[in-house]
Amino acid sequence: MATHTEAEIASQPDCWRRAVAEVPVDALPRPGERVAVVGCGTSWFIAMAYAALRERAGLGETDAFAASEAPMGRRYDRVLALSRSGTTTEVLKLLAGTESATTAITADPDTPIMNVADQLIVLDYADERSVVQTRFATTQLAMLRASLGEDLTQAITDAERAVSAPLADGLVEAEQFSFLGSGWSVGLAQEAALKMREASRSWTEAYPAMEYRHGPISIAGPGRVTWMLGEAPEGLREQVEVTGGTFLQSGLDPMAELITAQRVAVARAFARGLNPDEPLHLTRSVILSP
Repeated sequence: MATHTEAEIASQPDCWRRAVAEVPVDALPRPGERVAVVGCGTSWFIAMAYAALRERAGLGETDAFAASEAPMGRRYDRVLALSRSGTTTEVLKLLAGTESATTAITADPDTPIMNVADQLIVLDYADERSVVQTRFATTQLAMLRASLGEDLTQAITDAERAVSAPLADGLVEAEQFSFLGSGWSVGLAQEAALKMREASRSWTEAYPAMEYRHGPISIAGPGRVTWMLGEAPEGLREQVEVTGGTFLQSGLDPMAELITAQRVAVARAFARGLNPDEPLHLTRSVILSP
């Protein structure tokens, strides 16, 4: 019987199709607005990806912050908060304390976030039973990418490949993973590493691809994997392979490549006797005492 995490990973192509078809444009940042995108954990990394994409599209200055570290003394036209649970303490505190217009994206409208955000976008069809976030994170990013005018047809096709393709040999047994990204996929590299840590307690790191050669490449070697989400800088594959390490780059849309990383994380959890639905020391939402 499949775990909740496995079922949720496999459902992502369908969730993305619905998200693309139901973009709530009126509730999202408008062209020209100065925007802060905030979240915690996975949501912070999705915020990083969206911020980079929005600026690349020329739609306005966009910053991404962990909710606990957002410098809200700055002036923003809008704060966009990402929170699957709608209960995360740091996100609620930030929304309650800002004078900016606010929009929140959540999976559950019957939570405190509905009382502190000016506008609410509910992706209840992408909610999850697993503690580990997979489909909610990518579904909200699919919606956000579509809101920027992107055509996600190829990304969804790539996702369908990613949920069923055989996993490359050696990934379940690998000692260490370094995930790399460039531009918007830096956030996805961080998220891939987080999934590997959460689900399987693996040794993983994440970096902008051009920064990898400035120190982190020193840990590359036999039994270790350098995994690029997106297009790799020229010569990087050769520099990793000369160490005896494995270099992965599939050519899939980086969001679809994240699905492959999610699947590897689950496979590694099973190999270690872990339950990917219930990662150690974690809960669905971090709710702090007053």
